[in-house]
Amino acid sequence: MYTVERIDPSTTAMIVVDMQNDFVAKGARLESPAGRAMVPHLQRALACCREHGIPVIYTAHAHRAGGCDLGLLANDPPIARGDALVDGSPGVAIFPEVAPRGDEIVITKHRFSAFYGTDLEIVLRGLGVTTVVITGVTTENCCHATARDAFFRDFQVIFLADATATVDYPDLGYGGMSADEVHRAMLVVLARDTADVVTTETFVARVATAPGVEQRQAAVVA
Repeated sequence: MYTVERIDPSTTAMIVVDMQNDFVAKGARLESPAGRAMVPHLQRALACCREHGIPVIYTAHAHRAGGCDLGLLANDPPIARGDALVDGSPGVAIFPEVAPRGDEIVITKHRFSAFYGTDLEIVLRGLGVTTVVITGVTTENCCHATARDAFFRDFQVIFLADATATVDYPDLGYGGMSADEVHRAMLVVLARDTADVVTTETFVARVATAPGVEQRQAAVVA
């Protein structure tokens, strides 16, 4: 277990994973009600990052209409049928309540991890980032995969427990799990050796007390 006590805004970036209409909008094919419920926490984290100059990078999971980039995700019926995550469709757009600003980067990905087959690492290195903050959906798939891949690349990882969420899991032979159970289990696993798992409130407090923050704010006001 490790703790990222010192959060330097100049070397930190927040990754907003797959907060797309197909996952968050009411009635969406891949709907995560918990993902929609945690939006206020994510909004608070976004406001903190924007206030302190922490870059916000969004990811959007999408596939070409012909399915040539599906790979084994062709075994997922809603995706394989083109019911969700089709490139260019309204469903792949970021949920309006947490939409990116005009200068914020949106990286399209085709697998769970935001690092796989994308230029995310190049962007982070170019920004001088050494710490990433993971938010979004779903906890155990795309958020977890992105956190693990960040850890493997020697980025410090902060995982916001109340600004990530998932869905209920059906019984496929080993018993079902509620979204809360899946979420909690993954937080326990990540906290063991991959990420500093904290609440949005803790994250905001650490940013506010980071060395140099007051001086930077004073310079902006002046």
